[in-house]
Amino acid sequence: MGEGDTFVAWYVDGRVLVVAVTFLIILPLCLLKNLGYLGYTSGFSLTCMVFFLIVVIYKKFQLSCPFLDRNATDATFSNFSFGTEGCRPKYVTFNSKSVYALPTIAFAFVCHPSVLPIYSELKDPSQKRMQMVTKISFFAMFVMYFLTAIFGYLTFYESVQSDLLHKYQNKDDILVLTVRVAVIIAVILTVPVLFFTVRSSIFQLARKNKFHLCQHIVVTLVLLMIINLLVIFIPSMKDIFGVVGTTSANMLIFILPSSLYLKITHQDGSKLIQRIWASLFLALGILFSMVSIPLVIYDWVH
Repeated sequence: MGEGDTFVAWYVDGRVLVVAVTFLIILPLCLLKNLGYLGYTSGFSLTCMVFFLIVVIYKKFQLSCPFLDRNATDATFSNFSFGTEGCRPKYVTFNSKSVYALPTIAFAFVCHPSVLPIYSELKDPSQKRMQMVTKISFFAMFVMYFLTAIFGYLTFYESVQSDLLHKYQNKDDILVLTVRVAVIIAVILTVPVLFFTVRSSIFQLARKNKFHLCQHIVVTLVLLMIINLLVIFIPSMKDIFGVVGTTSANMLIFILPSSLYLKITHQDGSKLIQRIWASLFLALGILFSMVSIPLVIYDWVH
């Protein structure tokens, strides 16, 4: 190594940690045959995110504005701390990063591929029971997202970052370190649930209805290798949220459901009101794509 190079131990190398976590934790969970076995890990993951929300709310009342930038070398206040103008909330803010807001929101509420696997794992599956599960899940996630966004913004105002945890700069704060670990655990334990849906979809497309252990293991390993390559070589999750949010998430939330409904009910005259709403939903999805995709591309170019 040259004189300007700094030595980085292998155990703090992010790429090594990603591969290690994948094969030591995620792989065994992904190899489980049924989704029901992941209920306990999903519950613990949700508990970690609730803990994260509680810490964000607590920090809002603990940190004062303006606040001291503890990472500054001259122990002065950060640029955000000069004056109190930056401590006033703005109801509407638009900048170069705002183009990722709608795609990220769309990506956050994409649960459609998991509906059928979850339905099949219900104790007494029925449409009414599945609707109840869906409504409770959506409402709970909306409340968590909303409170996290509100209290995160009201803590740092204009200096808030896309990764909220990066703004808690005191490295000696045990509570912040604990919540970082909790978020990491939550993300790790969420992967197998989403992975189960992807693998099930692949088997359905291939018309593989019977369980074969070798195929199960091979598909799992191949998908995990692809995921690891994406995680290692894509520098920012913002780009993934932007692409997925404007394309597949938009298709799954707006365009495909409304299009299929219009196709199914095109000869049913009693569904006129529902068809109007579906048409508006379809138009909203098309408008979403026409606005978001050019803005994301423009942000990449510039």
